[in-house]
Amino acid sequence: MNAKPDVRHPAVSVIMPVLDEERHLRGAVQAILAQEYAGELEVVIALGPSTDRTDEIAAELVAETASFKSKRVHTVPNPTGRTPAALNAAIKASRHPIVVRVDGHGMLSPNYIATAVRLLEETGAMNVGGIMHAEGENDWEHAVAAAMTSKIGVGNAAFHTGGAAGPADTVYLGVFRREALEQQGGYNEEFIRAQDWELNFRIREAGGLIWFSPELKVSYRPRPSVRALAKQYKDYGRWRHVVARYHEGSINLRYLAPPVAVCAIAAGVVAGALVTPFGFLIPGGYLAAIVAGSLPAGKGLPLGARLRIPVALATMHMSWGWGFLTSPRSLAKRVIASRRPAVLSPVSD
Repeated sequence: MNAKPDVRHPAVSVIMPVLDEERHLRGAVQAILAQEYAGELEVVIALGPSTDRTDEIAAELVAETASFKSKRVHTVPNPTGRTPAALNAAIKASRHPIVVRVDGHGMLSPNYIATAVRLLEETGAMNVGGIMHAEGENDWEHAVAAAMTSKIGVGNAAFHTGGAAGPADTVYLGVFRREALEQQGGYNEEFIRAQDWELNFRIREAGGLIWFSPELKVSYRPRPSVRALAKQYKDYGRWRHVVARYHEGSINLRYLAPPVAVCAIAAGVVAGALVTPFGFLIPGGYLAAIVAGSLPAGKGLPLGARLRIPVALATMHMSWGWGFLTSPRSLAKRVIASRRPAVLSPVSD
């Protein structure tokens, strides 16, 4: 006779898209397996075409958990290397009613899954998420983490800076009811970035609740270099403009601030060089502002990290703004052509 499922601790599938994650993969998976959760867990890692030891480490994790009854690791291929394709492949290969998204460089807090399951039950939400808690391992990463958790760096985004629990447009990563993912057909694979926002938008259109709670925390490892951070934020800006074109009315002043800053600084430099030295007041004022803003952000950090915070802030702002300004309209047209309407739940008689 089959055992009845534990309704208090439903079985959970953790899905993880990875690409070149040898540095953090083992720690991320170990943080999942060490969760303070009484229900069954499985981890499904979607392997992109990595050039480091990611696949080897994943194979080791599969072998190490092969004999476990309630906590096992599996892998699925993701030859495209694209995050939404990886997520869909992992969802398809998973089997449990609760689906937790985690990245290969994210570390779940010990009670993350238990808290998320409780919140799903308490709120009736289709997806819950919390704070992206950036933490560094050297001076540069500490600086980026400080920038990413400060309002001068990311504005008032609750999943970066914290806030009160409540309904949200989108959340970081997410813990879903499988029914919501299956109803909406998973992630739209045209969204190389911002795929979370797009999926949550469809869930909300279908009447589902997205819930943010500061009780949920995922430690995040920042990009290890200026170049990597610049690429990350350029992609963020590029795809945020796609979202704005995809869904009119979704833009706000927080998203417009970086492109406005890029334009103003460029105009100030040109005016200063060709018209009047007063033009240099604009870039000078911006530099003064980020230096001043870095002081509270760097409180408690070593000197090397504090000195790097203005560099991190400028890299984030300028790269995001440039990505937004140069986002091609053709990209948005391709994404809009793939638009998936929200799927409403059937109404029973």
